[in-house]
Amino acid sequence: MGKSKRDEKQYWLLKTEPGEWSWEDQASNGGLSKWDGVKNHQALKHLKSARLHDLCFFYHSGTKTPRIVGVVTVVREWYEDDVTVGGAVDVQAVGEMRRVVDLKEMKGELKNCTEFRLFRQPRLSVVPVPVDVWEKICELGNGYDGDGVCVSNDDEGDEEV
Repeated sequence: MGKSKRDEKQYWLLKTEPGEWSWEDQASNGGLSKWDGVKNHQALKHLKSARLHDLCFFYHSGTKTPRIVGVVTVVREWYEDDVTVGGAVDVQAVGEMRRVVDLKEMKGELKNCTEFRLFRQPRLSVVPVPVDVWEKICELGNGYDGDGVCVSNDDEGDEEV
């Protein structure tokens, strides 16, 4: 029996301004946080589609150099509560990028990638990431701590578990 679409791992990009919630905040919080405050209808639809164990790039926006700085995983799917207007998902830090990947570099390396919504809808705070784009960005950033898969050539054979 094959996997259903719902069972396939999805990949996302979650934007945050470091002055509001930074990678350092995420890491210092035991790596666990509630991802809330998303107002845009399309971004909310994406966030509600995130499933347990999906991986998400942690993207610092609103800076001179917007960039991917880490990876988180979904540890609790969409829920609504009395505290969070509109609901949230919970995410856990997986690891920091070994080398940050900035927007300019992504646009240069992925210039022929028309399906990556970060380029088409740059104001959305939650966007899906196609598998091939995820893999290319991991390659550009030499992977991330704790990936066990995306490692640089220098680390070949030393994969983390």
